[in-house]
Amino acid sequence: MEKQRTLKDTAFLSGIALHTGARATLRILPAAPDHGITFRRVDLPERPEVKALASNVVDVRRGTTIASGKAVVYTIEHIMSALHVCMIDNAVVEMDGQEPPIADGSALPYLEMILQAGSVEQDAPVLYWTAKQTIFLEEGETKMVLAPSDTLKISCLASFKGCPVDPQYFSLQIDQESYASQIASARTFVQFRDLEQLLAMGLVKGGSLDNAAILHDGAIICKESLRFRDEIVRHKILDIVGDIFLCGHRVKANIIAIKPGHPMNVKLALEMLKQAVS
Repeated sequence: MEKQRTLKDTAFLSGIALHTGARATLRILPAAPDHGITFRRVDLPERPEVKALASNVVDVRRGTTIASGKAVVYTIEHIMSALHVCMIDNAVVEMDGQEPPIADGSALPYLEMILQAGSVEQDAPVLYWTAKQTIFLEEGETKMVLAPSDTLKISCLASFKGCPVDPQYFSLQIDQESYASQIASARTFVQFRDLEQLLAMGLVKGGSLDNAAILHDGAIICKESLRFRDEIVRHKILDIVGDIFLCGHRVKANIIAIKPGHPMNVKLALEMLKQAVS
């Protein structure tokens, strides 16, 4: 029988937060069986916590934000993605602010810190989320289909006008090895025309070419060369892996996503919460 897992040692990462631009420190600690994933704000009185569940999502603008009472945590998708693929069922993510470090804009630094900390089996069986029936969601040009499967497979189509490679399509059976080599290092991106609006909203204060790629006038602008020719769609898959973990369990499903984003990813996770775990 497959068992639940938690971290063997504490994982640690420090850096600049994407939207606030503040220095952020994050620690991921082991947790007891059946605890799930929680985020703890150690900078606030009484150190309030929030469960990483789709029902606690309060904002999906340029990232996934969860909240419960005074515990508000922004842009959790990269952490959740790495925890999911590393099969960490139980953990406490301590943060000294409202947003984690953006690092290089990918999930690779989080993956590496979790793997370095290691993981251990716990005395409780894993409860995978598996589909009882097909889920279909559609809103405008965005469509998502989730079908029953014995593994996690994600097929995704992304399209952004002005991108040198458009549209982009990628399909992958997700496990730790395939994720590490094909998905983890894909960086976040933004369209140049959206930057002014995002700045007006008080966002992306910590954004730079060190942690994001910019789509502008038929080119992709970044500090280093593209890590993948189709890096954008791979980052979309990275986000899906994190957002669906908000159903509270490791996932086995076949997911097809057309022009997805955090709003639809979270809607899918909410629908998943309505179906019982098997």
